[in-house]
Amino acid sequence: MKTFFYVLLGILIVLVIILAVLYFVGRRLQRKQEAQQQQMEAAKQTVSMLIIDKKRMPIKDSGLPQMVIDQTPKLMRRSKLPIVKAKVGPRIMTLISDAAVFDTIPVKKEVRAVVSGIYIMEVKGVRGPLETPKKKKGFFAKMRDKVSGKAKKEAAEAAKSASGKKKGIKG
Repeated sequence: MKTFFYVLLGILIVLVIILAVLYFVGRRLQRKQEAQQQQMEAAKQTVSMLIIDKKRMPIKDSGLPQMVIDQTPKLMRRSKLPIVKAKVGPRIMTLISDAAVFDTIPVKKEVRAVVSGIYIMEVKGVRGPLETPKKKKGFFAKMRDKVSGKAKKEAAEAAKSASGKKKGIKG
């Protein structure tokens, strides 16, 4: 019985150490992100552009300059980024979009974007507001709708059959 408590105590100590390390690493990463956000806010500018194409693709296939690809961390190179091809003035550029803004960017339309370097931070429509896409339903929400939809259909069919029987009797 004592060995069980010693093992449990050892596991508890290891978990506390892991949580402490994660806490301090998370705080350091959060400070770095805040500093980067401040730099981006300082360098942002508003640009009018015509969106040609937008896709989520790996950074290797994106068409970004090789210097940008070399500067990205190794783990980030495998993940897909929201890439936007746009005509900014006379030049066609490949830009990286913020994930939150990517869904609102219209294709083949002119927009006014807040850009910091090659990063699109915010998008506004030049001619009127932008269309907001419908939020996708999750798995459980779809299942709930299917179940409630079946119940509604059954109730509607029962009401039709009941009214049909009544009409048949009267007529």
